[in-house]
Amino acid sequence: MTLPLTPATDHLIDARRLARMRPGAYIYNVSRGAIIDEAALVEALRAGRLGGAGLDVYEQEPLPADSPLWDLDNVILTPHVAGVTPLYYERTAALFADNLERFLAARPLANRFDPARGY
Repeated sequence: MTLPLTPATDHLIDARRLARMRPGAYIYNVSRGAIIDEAALVEALRAGRLGGAGLDVYEQEPLPADSPLWDLDNVILTPHVAGVTPLYYERTAALFADNLERFLAARPLANRFDPARGY
């Protein structure tokens, strides 16, 4: 999943939605941790309803040492690095340079946060 965290997406993936997933399905979250209800996810994984999960983000970061996610064999945990790809720094520099030019020319900036949308 790659979703912004907004009031509409907070715990979007809850016990009800997890129960509707195909048995044996895998869920991956590389956006915001609070999009998945972690307690419901742990329950679904322990019950064998899901095949597994790949999580790069968590409801609380860093993931607490006592989180049950650490002990599940069908979960891959990464330290919030999914956005760092081989082209990350090149793309970030290009966006910065473009926005610097826009700023100096008094033009609207690209890729701005929209408080009305929440992202």
